[in-house]
Amino acid sequence: MQNIEFRFYEIYRSEEFLLLLLNGMFVSLWLTIGAAVFGFVFANLLAVSRANKIPIVGILSTAFVEFTRNTPLIVQLFFIAFGLPLLLGYQWPFWSHALLALSLNFSAYFAEILRAGFEDVHKGQIEAAKSLGLSKMLIFVKIIFPQALCKVYPALNSQFIFLFLTTGIISEIGVKELTQAGVYIDSRTFRSFEVFFTLTILYIFLSLMLKTALKFMYNRIFFWAEFR
Repeated sequence: MQNIEFRFYEIYRSEEFLLLLLNGMFVSLWLTIGAAVFGFVFANLLAVSRANKIPIVGILSTAFVEFTRNTPLIVQLFFIAFGLPLLLGYQWPFWSHALLALSLNFSAYFAEILRAGFEDVHKGQIEAAKSLGLSKMLIFVKIIFPQALCKVYPALNSQFIFLFLTTGIISEIGVKELTQAGVYIDSRTFRSFEVFFTLTILYIFLSLMLKTALKFMYNRIFFWAEFR
């Protein structure tokens, strides 16, 4: 029987490899947060236009959401990174292509979650607000949006964590995030088990860290939810 020897020290004894992993973690995190912010803002526009059935805009929003949710992220990533620059004659850094692709992709998923939350707000509250003379914008900002966001916050959390784990795909276009750092280290050490086991632990650690931060944000923002 062949003896298996694990050599994790080949990773943690190398300053170059440790810096690569640290930089990869940083890139993965900031791309996740950036894509989540841009995607969330765009998702609100999509969700509002669909929930209110705004003519033409609602149809275009529905088409975008359905197209995005029914095509693979990697295809969208390659189209944005290689297809659009060819068609439109521009060239951005690959990280900006990755940020755009992730933002657009997850805005479609965020939009469906938010739309469900908007439609779940009790219609009686909206009618009562209208009877008090509140404008549509004020009703949305003060009544609909906070309650909807509170209800769908757990689903948004899950999608946010999935967004973080999906950042590994962007290594396909050369962005130096965590997965690509692992692939590079593996190509230098030929210790595939040790490298990808380390990546697994790092992804788990970062996911738990993000979940803890999101839970803390929920307790701070929606402290009023338990009194409803």
